[in-house]
Amino acid sequence: MGLKQNGAAMAQPKILFTRIDDRFIYGQDVELWNEATGSNLVLIVNDEIAADSRQWAPMRAAAPEGVWTRFFSVQRTIDIIHTATPRQWILIMVASPVDALALVKGGVPITKISIGHMQAGEGKRPIAPAVAVGDADVAALKELQALGIELEIRYLPSSNPDPST
Repeated sequence: MGLKQNGAAMAQPKILFTRIDDRFIYGQDVELWNEATGSNLVLIVNDEIAADSRQWAPMRAAAPEGVWTRFFSVQRTIDIIHTATPRQWILIMVASPVDALALVKGGVPITKISIGHMQAGEGKRPIAPAVAVGDADVAALKELQALGIELEIRYLPSSNPDPST
């Protein structure tokens, strides 16, 4: 299946915002980001969630009214993002810098990534109040920066970016 179906490959998908947040869709946060960006499609990009449809209903219920929610694996996103229509204004949510890097390397036209929440855990160290990173995260973030992707830590649309990035 080629990417040049009906000339769709010529148009860039309208990716309004890309966010790393391991909580994905929950309550007020996604509503605030959606309101701030004006997206009408929230794309949850995560291999585990894409493979487990039992997790979709609660996330769809938490999504803002009138906003489509899709659950794709990293590879499926890479394969079909360029078939998005101009009417689709996309907010991409990923759980990790590793997934974000895979999207960028796969040709998804991301220029800036906002980091919101990355849970602490074994082998992770805090770099900001709600952001803990492990070695794979650090390596992926450094590679994203080397590829020219702007990174920021920002908890809410109204808050200032954290300068620690």
